[in-house]
Formats: sequence, C-alpha cells, structure tokens
Amino acid sequence: MLELQHICFERENRKILDDVSLKLDENKFVAITGPNGSGKSTLVKIIMGIEKPDSGEIIFNGKNITDLSIDKRAKLGIGFAFQQPVKFKGITVYDLLKIAAQTDIKKKEACEILSRVGLCAKEYVDREVNGSLSGGELKRIEIASVVLREAKLTIFDEPEAGIDLWSFNNLIEVFENMRKMIKGITIIISHQEKILHIADEVILMRNGKIEQIGKSEEVLRKTVQVKKKCCKLNPKGGENK
Repeated sequence: MLELQHICFERENRKILDDVSLKLDENKFVAITGPNGSGKSTLVKIIMGIEKPDSGEIIFNGKNITDLSIDKRAKLGIGFAFQQPVKFKGITVYDLLKIAAQTDIKKKEACEILSRVGLCAKEYVDREVNGSLSGGELKRIEIASVVLREAKLTIFDEPEAGIDLWSFNNLIEVFENMRKMIKGITIIISHQEKILHIADEVILMRNGKIEQIGKSEEVLRKTVQVKKKCCKLNPKGGENK
C-alpha cells in the first residue's frame, strides 16, 4: 500500500503541491491526469525520491520512506520509467533485461518477456539500446525491464510522449496486458483517454491539489464540464464582463 500524508512542495514562492493526501491499495492500476502545471510529475518524483517534500510523509507498505534515497526506495520495490527512456551505447537489449532482472536470465526468458510486450524477440534481443530504436520500441523495452524487476510500485511519467500514433496504439495493448502481468501498484501520468480508460481509478489534479478520484468516465465527464464552463465564461479569451 502507498499512502501520502499532507504532502506540500513549493518552489520560487509558488505552491506546486498543496496538502496532497492519497491512499492506494495493492493491485491497483491508477492514472493521474490534469492540466499542465497541476503538479502531476512533481508528485511522482516525490514518490520516487527525485524530489523531497517540504512537509508531509510518504508511507510505503507500512514503512516511512520520506527521507530515503532513490536507491533505497528502488530496493524496496519502487520503479520509475521516464518520459524519454534512457539509451545505453554498447549495451544490448539482453544485457539491459539481465540488469533489470538482477540475475543471469537465459536468452529464452528474455525473448519471452519481449514477446509479451509486443516485440519480435529474435529481432531485438541482441540489438543495442541506442538511437537506432524508435520511441515506441524503447518504451516497450523499458516496460519489459519493469516487468522483470517485479516492482511493488511502478511509475510511468507520460509514456505516450514522443511516439507516433501506430506505436501509441500498440502501447495501449501493452498496458492492457501489463495489468495482468504486474502485481502491486502501477501509476501512470497521462492525458490520453485511451490510457485513462484502462485504469481502475483516475486521479484528477488541478492547481497542486487532488480535485477528484473516480472511474475514468466520471473524471472525464467533469473535465469536459469544466472546459465548457470556462468557454462560456471566457469565449474569446478575454475577461468576462
């Protein structure tokens, strides 16, 4: 279980996170959405340990991890996938998967996991993790490494960023399958409705606060209502008088 208790984070006299509290149970596939600047990415960076909150606590499986380093959180089973997957010159996909698994897995096992994320294993297992791979290919290889880590909490920050439509549609299928493969909590930051519809719960953030938690249909309905209201109040982009 993951619990955030009264998390606050401020930079340059601006409240980025304002008293955020949240509780997520195991085996939940959760999406966080909201307008740019609402605090989504900062929130997951704080969970991972990339940023430290000004106040509040983070409890993971009964342990207070607020002051733990990224490495120590990773050892507890927290994994983070960046918007832009890291490239490693001279390291093959097979090497990367062995590092993720933290054991000397056989090539057959590596090929099996690549197949599960929609890649033709024979074509990719010996390729270098470099610029010759597309954004969609890198994302799926990264997901394969996340699956092998068997993390108790997995975080994806806008996994659809920088990939083409064909790769995005395939990525949706990968995430649908991932729900069955990964035990624990999965958190995805996304604006894409197709990803939000996969989630068990959707968290809507606005102005550094959690505005709503619910099913995707409920949250999307409220988002549309807010947009319509804003358009009526401000139809030409100027002040409503």
